[in-house]
Amino acid sequence: MRIRRYLILLALILVSACGTAQPTQTLPPTAAPFTPTESPTIPATPTPTVMFTPTNTSTPTPGIGSTWISPLDGMVMVFVPAGPFQMGYTGGYADELPVHTVTLDAFWIDKTEVTIGLYDLCVQAGACQPPRRRTSNAIDDYYGNPRYADYPVINVSWIDAQAYCIWAGRRLLSEAEWEKAARGTDGRLYPWGNNAPEKSLENFGNNIEDITKTGSYPGGASPYGALDMAGNVWEWTADWYGQDYYSQSPDRNPPGPVSGTKRVLRGGSWIYDASGSRSTYRLAKEPTFSSYETGIRCVRAAP
Repeated sequence: MRIRRYLILLALILVSACGTAQPTQTLPPTAAPFTPTESPTIPATPTPTVMFTPTNTSTPTPGIGSTWISPLDGMVMVFVPAGPFQMGYTGGYADELPVHTVTLDAFWIDKTEVTIGLYDLCVQAGACQPPRRRTSNAIDDYYGNPRYADYPVINVSWIDAQAYCIWAGRRLLSEAEWEKAARGTDGRLYPWGNNAPEKSLENFGNNIEDITKTGSYPGGASPYGALDMAGNVWEWTADWYGQDYYSQSPDRNPPGPVSGTKRVLRGGSWIYDASGSRSTYRLAKEPTFSSYETGIRCVRAAP
């Protein structure tokens, strides 16, 4: 009996102790507040780079095939680049020798012979004299008839040709300029090549018995696009004639002899035989000479 009481008392003591004990609790350390030591760096917004592309306002360099229209008379001109070419012909006459290399600056040349319509503008402006005759070989009212406005002006002297080119803001070609524009740089004999002249390429040998409209033979164009440089009408050049000038000619931009009694014509005509169509052939006449075979072509130096 006494042992039972003792066990009950022991149990009560243990229950009391368990009810008052507090469990041990580990708390997390208190985090220290964040205090920045310096202001945060905010990246600057980058300034956009503006790429400037300049506008090209320069005039493109012309080349073979380029054209330019004269603002004074409306003539279409074609471009002849600078450079050397062979002038003269070993199979020609004595005044076509010796064959020699000539270097020229670039220039623009009239695409066709000066027409009646264009020449009449100069006459109306008071800068040119009317042609010496108004007729062609077969047409009584050739000059002054609107029907023939696009045909070459004829019956003009070297003096007339010079006056027209000056009025138009251009000048007459030198012999060297004329020959290069007609034959190019490959030594050909005619504007179209080395094949002999024929009716489909030019007006020559009295095939038609008169002048033809400018530009009627596109197959006979020169390497630079100039038309009618063989046949139709003789074209005055700036040079005095010198039979032996080629033997003493400067090799760059030769101006021709300093004096003489005759000026040089080039290109043949509608009545002249095939030899006159050769791009190296030289014909000499007094500056006052004119006929129904003589016409005009001008040139302008390239800037």
